[in-house]
Amino acid sequence: MNQIAQPLPRLFGRQALRLLREQEVLRVAVELSGDNPLEAVNEARDQVLRWAQKKVIGRLPAEAWQHKSFEHFSSGRLCAATQLEDTSRNIWSLRIEDPDKTVAGRTWTTEIAILTSLESQVAAFSLRLLVGTPEESLIIEPHVPGVIRQLIDKPGLTAGTYKLIDRPATIRNKNEIELLIKALLDPSRKLPIIALSVPSGASDPYQPLLDARTLAKACTGLAITVVIPAEFTWDLTERFGKQLAVYEGAARVYLPGFTEDANPFGGHELVLPTGVLTTVTANALLTRLRWIAANGSVRRLQLGRDVLAFTSLKAQEIQQRQAQLAETGATDREQLEAATERLILLQKQLVEAERYQEEFSDLHAAAEERAESAESQLRASSFRIQQLLEQIKSTGTTPDAKIPPPGNWSEFVSWCDVNLAGRVLLAPQARRALKGSVFEDVGLAAQCLLWLANDYRDGKTGDSDGSFRDRTVVPGVINAHCGSDSFTIEWQGKNQNVEWHIKNGGNTRDPARCLRIYYFWDDSSQQVVIASMPAHIRSDAT
Repeated sequence: MNQIAQPLPRLFGRQALRLLREQEVLRVAVELSGDNPLEAVNEARDQVLRWAQKKVIGRLPAEAWQHKSFEHFSSGRLCAATQLEDTSRNIWSLRIEDPDKTVAGRTWTTEIAILTSLESQVAAFSLRLLVGTPEESLIIEPHVPGVIRQLIDKPGLTAGTYKLIDRPATIRNKNEIELLIKALLDPSRKLPIIALSVPSGASDPYQPLLDARTLAKACTGLAITVVIPAEFTWDLTERFGKQLAVYEGAARVYLPGFTEDANPFGGHELVLPTGVLTTVTANALLTRLRWIAANGSVRRLQLGRDVLAFTSLKAQEIQQRQAQLAETGATDREQLEAATERLILLQKQLVEAERYQEEFSDLHAAAEERAESAESQLRASSFRIQQLLEQIKSTGTTPDAKIPPPGNWSEFVSWCDVNLAGRVLLAPQARRALKGSVFEDVGLAAQCLLWLANDYRDGKTGDSDGSFRDRTVVPGVINAHCGSDSFTIEWQGKNQNVEWHIKNGGNTRDPARCLRIYYFWDDSSQQVVIASMPAHIRSDAT
């Protein structure tokens, strides 16, 4: 019987999986470089085999170096490859198991697939790293396998239009910071960008607080690591505002899909060193960034589409072989061996599917728990904000009396996020509109938002009927129903009607003098949500 059919029940059977918990650590999905896809694919396969040869005991069989299917099992270590071809694609995939050198019972499994599209001639590379262990608590520092760095050298790897390197990129001039900003906003970007800022006054202006080289090596193919000297962090602040920038030694992970109007609390995580940074705390922050990149790759890349599983490909290869055996009149024993081998792999796939289902169920339960906790915290925060506002008023002080207005539109979003948090929230549409604003009176717009944060919100949360039709906000500016200018926006997965706005008089449509702040009340968060400002929107009526 085929060698692979013998160890699989021992390695992947249900009893073994109850003892060894297998966890997927990371996924990589990139493309091979080079003008000649066939040469790039052959070179990539050879590089993978050279890397695998160093991990197994004994020589890999001749079939391996001919890029054919093979199984090599020695001293508890399995290395196998499968080759699959149909009318549209050619796939070569390898799976290798490597016992951990320091922790008994822990085994690392790497699955690699190299796919060539016969139509587009695009060569794609994918990798999965899994760990199986009997440990109750798995404490590791995610790191991509060394084969990734080999492939970067030859034939080269790319993620979309970005060439992968295993070292950090350092910003050294204005042109490079502009290129970084362009990359951050690139909608086709596939990988996160981890930006490490250098604190002002650092002895080395190009040395961040965290070890950029270690991070870049560990996250090659998972994220792009960039070092930003202090003098260039101001460019990010001017472009994105303080809430979305990174400076003074902090690190930020800019996820794919980042935009100028991104919610500062919406996933582009900020890692901020605090206090005295010791070696222990620095390593802990590095580990956190590595896990952000690793976990993000598993969530972002879809198994079966972006990343290919070895057992699925092996089962397809055996199915093809079964059909060929039947067509050529193979003996019953040969067909039975192929059927048995495929059955074992299908059993493995079933076990994996059950494990993934259990993991997704656990993730769903954890997400629900976090959502319920977040909603409770939001309600508690809203209640506490209201309490503090009442306490301020009871002393005869006007809330926000000492808040200086923003000096220009580039400061407006950050001013609102910081000073009006929990009371007034800018929707993504409003954040985008503010970037190109030409309305002349920034201070007037800020006054209107303060009125919404205090007078209007008090009416919505207090005992009044909440009616503010034609109420004067400041002299010359009123709160009014939108009428025929009402519109709908998508808010938190639902359509929300926007039927109220603040407007100034004069009946002018000159964007430099016409102020319109369109908003709605979000009862669940007890906040005013700004849908659009400061210009008059175009509608069917206008």
